[in-house]
Amino acid sequence: MKSSLVKRSVVIAGHKTSVSLEDAFWSSLKQIASERDETLSKLVAKIDADRQHANLSSAIRLFVLGCVRDQALAQAPNSSKNLQWRKEARPPLIYRF
Repeated sequence: MKSSLVKRSVVIAGHKTSVSLEDAFWSSLKQIASERDETLSKLVAKIDADRQHANLSSAIRLFVLGCVRDQALAQAPNSSKNLQWRKEARPPLIYRF
């Protein structure tokens, strides 16, 4: 089975590093950076500085997941089911800067 990972280089604190992510995560990360008027490297550097995981790729995936989840919740109607999910199922993620 062919891997769907895409390896790209980013510059973090003046050092080039390679990050492997699925294309959907790269696309979402680029969109988030654009919406924040940041470069991809600057956003990845922030994620790197704040991460609580040993793996940068995992930290980026969790960051993107958190942003997408927050966007979906903001657009969802305030049903009691939705509010209950917000209170109980939200894992602690560090992704706000």
